[in-house]
Amino acid sequence: MRVTQAATRPVESGAPQKLSFGAKAKAYLALTKPRVIELLLVTTLPTMIFAARSFPDIWLIVATMVGGALAAGSAGAFNCYIDRDIDKVMHRTENRPLVTGAISPREALIFSWVLGVLAIAVLWFGANPLAGLLGVAAIFFYVVVYTLILKRRTAQNIVWGGVAGCMPVLIAWAAVTNGLDWPAVILFLIIFLWTPPHYWPLSMRYSEDYNAAKVPMLGAVAGARIVSVQVVLYAWAMVACSLLMIPLGRAGIVYTVVSLAAGAWFLVETHRLHSKAQHDELTNKGAMKVFHGSISYLTLVFVALAVDPFVGLPLMS
Repeated sequence: MRVTQAATRPVESGAPQKLSFGAKAKAYLALTKPRVIELLLVTTLPTMIFAARSFPDIWLIVATMVGGALAAGSAGAFNCYIDRDIDKVMHRTENRPLVTGAISPREALIFSWVLGVLAIAVLWFGANPLAGLLGVAAIFFYVVVYTLILKRRTAQNIVWGGVAGCMPVLIAWAAVTNGLDWPAVILFLIIFLWTPPHYWPLSMRYSEDYNAAKVPMLGAVAGARIVSVQVVLYAWAMVACSLLMIPLGRAGIVYTVVSLAAGAWFLVETHRLHSKAQHDELTNKGAMKVFHGSISYLTLVFVALAVDPFVGLPLMS
């Protein structure tokens, strides 16, 4: 799969550029990877509502959402700091603030630590200590386990590194219940199994980028035929896991119907990806369709999770 390369690339500057306050603020915001934060927050509030079986206290919601956003932003900023050498090689990441020189490495590192400390404080005192400790675990997994240890060493990096992306549901559940129960574990596993079929199509689209940066993403090093099989297998496991919320999580009719329908639709998309890959007909557009479809799937399932407690009774007690 070919990726068109830009004619020119930004060059990392030794010192930060002199920018206006607005431009500087925008650069700091970019360090936090706001699109990733948005996706993580999509899973947080529905989990809190489902755990409470009603709408939780507004201040608890604010503390959990803000703390979670700060934790994700801290992890993203640390990631940008550590990966600034490969970000300037990849077309997809060449405009990140540390590559363009909008922010210096020192500024980025200080910013990362400040966000991390604030995140843990907000979760610890605004929710409870368990939520704070889970926030620490989320940052640790993304920064140390994924970025520092796995990302440049194994094609399975995103599988185990994806644990960090599963932590918001545990944080949300702990914030409401001050504990962890089977529904929280199931939601954790849904996102864990969702991560490969979400991210591997993206790495297929940007395979030349990852190969140039010597980052062994499975989608870049294994070929579309092999990767498409893995995407289908993980998608099936994810959908099967989502249905465990019915007997073990006391899910009702709304969650059941939506998880079945959205799961069936996403499975069709992954099988279409597999079919095209096996016939060497897969295009960048086809890979990205599954990537974007995975986001739609997760959003639908968690919106249904939020609505479910207000409509009818659990199907299985």
